[in-house]
Formats: sequence, structure tokens, C-alpha cells
Amino acid sequence: MHAYMDQHGMLDQLIIPEIPPVPAQALAMIKAIIGEIREQADVAIAGASLGGFYATCLAEQYGCKAVLINPAVRPHVLLEKYLGENINYYTSEHWMLDDSHIEQFRQMDVDVITQPERYLLMLQKGDEALDYRQALEKYADCPLVLEEDGDHSFAGFENHIPQILDFCGISM
Repeated sequence: MHAYMDQHGMLDQLIIPEIPPVPAQALAMIKAIIGEIREQADVAIAGASLGGFYATCLAEQYGCKAVLINPAVRPHVLLEKYLGENINYYTSEHWMLDDSHIEQFRQMDVDVITQPERYLLMLQKGDEALDYRQALEKYADCPLVLEEDGDHSFAGFENHIPQILDFCGISM
């Protein structure tokens, strides 16, 4: 996404924050960014995996569009098996996942999607980390891109960027 936006002179419309591992801190950080942007422009959020979970929380709160790429649906259940020390895949930072984090995820969980048309759900059946059927169930009425095979990183993502930007109302 970064390379595409840069190539098309649109990098100023993209923010990719490095969010902290503590759920409440991550959500607070993203809310602060959204607060700054909303004063000047409409906001659309995209998130993959756990980012899709956060994007759902934020889209429901702010009423904005969200693109969910192989989203984590119930991290408070999914991540229980990772309690203890973990390593960030991107930064190699060590961090602890504890019961308070699981509870934070539980409290952030959105039970009902109020306006499904605000969401673009992108799933690949070959996701090795998450069961795509959970997202199909939760986001049943949302616009959908469902592909056979693929993986958790959403193989071929770059082919969908124009569709994502169009959904978000970003013109080139």
C-alpha cells in the first residue's frame, strides 16, 4: 500500500502507525490520530488481522469506512494461548501478553455490525492463522472479497488496492 500510494503521489493520504502491543494503548493512539485527521478530512481505516479488529471498533465508534483484511474476530479467545512473553514480528520487540490484555480485547469487542455497507471484508480461505468462516459469520452482510487459497498476509493484496481506494472514496 505504501509503495502504491507513493508511486501515485498520494502518500500524504496514508498513515501507518506502529501501534503498541497493549490493546488499550493501541486504541487510544489510533483514536488520537483519527481525532487529528477528522478535523481536516474524512477518515477511512484499513486493518489486517488484529488491525481488522481495531478497525471494526473504530469504524463503529466514528461511523467511518473500514477495510478488514483477514481480520481477527475474537482476539480475547484467539490470543489466550499466547499469554506470556511474545516477540513482535516486525520490530523483534519483546512484550508480555497478560490477562488484563485479554480483558481489554473482550471489552473492545463489537457484538453487532450496525452499518455493514461501511465495511469491505477481504478474506482468503487459505489463511493459516485465522478461520475465515468466523469473519464471514460476523460480517455476513458486508461487501466481500473472498478468494480461494491465499494466506494470512493476503497474497496478491496489491491487486486489490484500486478497489480498496475506491471503496474508501479516495480518488487518484
